[in-house]
Amino acid sequence: MKRTKGIHHITAIVGHPQENVDFYASVLGLRLVKKTINFDDPGTYHLYFGNEGGRPGSIITFFPWAGAYQGKVGDGQVGVTSYAVPKGALSFWEERLGKFHISFNKTERFGETYLTFDDIHGLHLELVEREEGTKNAWSIGDVTPEVAIKGFAGATLLSSNPGQTMNLLEKVMGYEKIGEEAGLVRYKSFGDIGNIIEVKTTTSGPGSMGVGTVHHIAFRAEDDADHLEWQSYIREHGYGVTPVRDRNYFNAIYFRESGQLLFEIATDPPGFAHDESFETMGLELKLPEQYEQYREQLNQTLIPIKIKDPEQLL
Repeated sequence: MKRTKGIHHITAIVGHPQENVDFYASVLGLRLVKKTINFDDPGTYHLYFGNEGGRPGSIITFFPWAGAYQGKVGDGQVGVTSYAVPKGALSFWEERLGKFHISFNKTERFGETYLTFDDIHGLHLELVEREEGTKNAWSIGDVTPEVAIKGFAGATLLSSNPGQTMNLLEKVMGYEKIGEEAGLVRYKSFGDIGNIIEVKTTTSGPGSMGVGTVHHIAFRAEDDADHLEWQSYIREHGYGVTPVRDRNYFNAIYFRESGQLLFEIATDPPGFAHDESFETMGLELKLPEQYEQYREQLNQTLIPIKIKDPEQLL
C-alpha cells in the first residue's frame, strides 16, 4: 500500500482578490508566496498563501472572482479547512479575531479546542493548537512565529458516499483510522503537518461550486517518480485519473472520488522559489512561459492587489 504524507494544498473559490489578500495576509498572517494566474482561466488570479517558504501542507490557494455568485457548501466538497497554531497560541487568536470583528465559536472534539469562523467570503475555517509542525518564521504586525499559523491541521470532507470515501482514504491513500466522534471519523497520515482528515459519516445534501467553497484538495507525492506511481496506483483501483499536468510549482494529477470530491495528488518539488528568490516570492506577477506574451494585457485586466499593514484594516 502507498501512503501519502498528507495534504499538499487546498484550493478554494472566493470573491474580490483584495478582500482575499486582506484576510489571509493581513489578518491571518500568512505569506502571499505566489501571485500568478489560473492556467485554465488566465484572466483570473491564482493566489497562493502559506508559511514563510510555501511548504507543502501550509498552502491554501484561491481563484478570486470579484462579483461571482455565492456557492453552497455540501457533499463533494471540503466542508471545513483547519489550521494548526503553536501550543498556547489560541488565546492570541481569540483576541485577534475579536479585534478584527470576526465572529467565532469555541468548540471541542477529539480532545482538542477549536476556534471556528468564516473568512470574508464564507469559507469555513478553524484554528487548533498542535505540537506537530515547525514554527512559521513569517511575521506581519502582531503575528509572530510564536503564534503564527504553521500550516494545515487538516480538513473535514463532506461526501455523498461517506463509506466509499473512507475506504479510499484508508485502503488506497494509506491513512490510519484513529477515532470516531459526533458523526465524524478521523484519519491520520504520517506527516507532521496537514496530516488529519475527518469524514462526516452522513450526507449533507448537494453542494454547488461558487464563492466560499473549496474547489479541490491535494495530497502529497514525494517527487516525480512517486507521482507517476500514484497515477498508476489510483488507476489500478478503478478511478479515472488525468494525465500529469505541469503547474509550474508542482506537477498534478486529478481524480473524482466516489463521494464526488475532486482529489489532486501534487509533487512536493520544485516549490515556489524557482522562478523568483525566496526573499521576493509573491511580490510580482509570475506567468508560465505560454502566457508571458500576454503579460501587458493581463496586467491591465487583473485587479491590482497589495499587502496592507493590518492596522489599516481596523
